[in-house]
Amino acid sequence: MNTTSLRLLHLDSSITGENSVSRLLTAEVVAAEQHLHPQLSVTYRDLAAQPLAHLSAGHLAGSPETAAERAAGAAALEEFLAADIVVIGAPMYNFGIPSQLKAWFDRVAVAGKTFEYTSSGPRGLAGNKRVIVVSSRGGAYAQTPLEVLDHQESYLRAVLGFLGITDITFVRAENTSRAALRAASLAAARSQIAQLAA
Repeated sequence: MNTTSLRLLHLDSSITGENSVSRLLTAEVVAAEQHLHPQLSVTYRDLAAQPLAHLSAGHLAGSPETAAERAAGAAALEEFLAADIVVIGAPMYNFGIPSQLKAWFDRVAVAGKTFEYTSSGPRGLAGNKRVIVVSSRGGAYAQTPLEVLDHQESYLRAVLGFLGITDITFVRAENTSRAALRAASLAAARSQIAQLAA
């Protein structure tokens, strides 16, 4: 990774605007990365404010999309390919990721661009990236009986791994909907961010 001209892609997907824990913390992660790398170039994409079109049968069959949909999908892919560092805000909604974030993954998981099929199985082509995921959840799932319901972080690890990415860090804020535990959760997440910037 060329540290003199690093490019960072910052993605937010929360639909809760100013009340979003993941948005708050992704901004702090990006600020920490900018402190580490003063020449860092940052591209920001708000997937809730400007959602990408979900895949359709026509898309999979090669039918033409609208010019705007095609351009937006191509831009999302190019941003991802160009990035050295990707910061993803991924709140948990109904045990998974927001549909807006899933639509983004559907646009960047492209055969021949970010993965390929070989005689020995699929091979990721985007392994030269560092990914920092800010994972926020209203309750507690990690190392609890509810962990089996976590299809948020498990999906993210799977799809990023499929694309060849192994340098993945999760900054996790749990219990964000529980008033008595929220402050401690944010403090723990900020401690993780401070370690990233050390």
